[in-house]
Amino acid sequence: MSYPSGTVRALLATEHVTPATRAAVQARLAPPPYAPRFLEPAAYALLRAVAARLFPQPERETPIELAPGLDQRLAENGSDGWRYDALPPDGEALRLGLAGLNETAQALHQRPFGALSAEDQDAVLRAVQTGHCPGATWQTLPAARFFEELLAELTELYYCHPLAQEEIGYAGLADQPGWTAIGLDEREDREPAETPSQPGA
Repeated sequence: MSYPSGTVRALLATEHVTPATRAAVQARLAPPPYAPRFLEPAAYALLRAVAARLFPQPERETPIELAPGLDQRLAENGSDGWRYDALPPDGEALRLGLAGLNETAQALHQRPFGALSAEDQDAVLRAVQTGHCPGATWQTLPAARFFEELLAELTELYYCHPLAQEEIGYAGLADQPGWTAIGLDEREDREPAETPSQPGA
C-alpha cells in the first residue's frame, strides 16, 4: 500500500504539521545544489553512479539524491552509529571501497564503473556483494561487508526522504496532533486513503 502522489505536499499545507517538521521536510524536498566536501569529485561521481544502480528511480522526474547525505556526514565527522570491526573507519572504508569497485569494473569489463552499461554496473555490484570480485583493494577490505554497510546507509538516506516515505504509506510528518490510532490497520482521520500497489510493483 502507498499514499497518493502529492500527499506530503498536501499535508504540509495543513495544521497537522509542526513548524519545525514543516521546515525540515521542505528542506528535504528542495535541497540546494551540493558540492562534495569529503570525497574528491571523481569519487563522488562514482558514489552517485553506485547509488543510482542500487536505488534506480526511473519513475521520478528528479531522483532522490543519496550521495550528498553520506558525503556530508563524513565531511562533518559524523557517525551512523555502527561499523563492522573488519572495516576501517567509515571515510577510509568508503574511499577504499569506491576504488575497489573501479578495480573490479576494470578487471571484469576493462572500463571504469561509470563508463559501464547499467547491466554491467549491476554485475560489478553483485560481484562485490557476494565477495567474489577481483581487485587488489579487496585483499584487505572485505567486499561483502563494505557492500552491506554502504547499502544500509543508502537505504536509510532514501527512506529519510519525504517522497520515499509517501510511497510506503508513512505520514509521520503530520505530527502536530499526536498519534492515537496505533493498532493494526487503524488510521487517523487526517491520513489519506491508501492506494493499492500495482501488481509487480
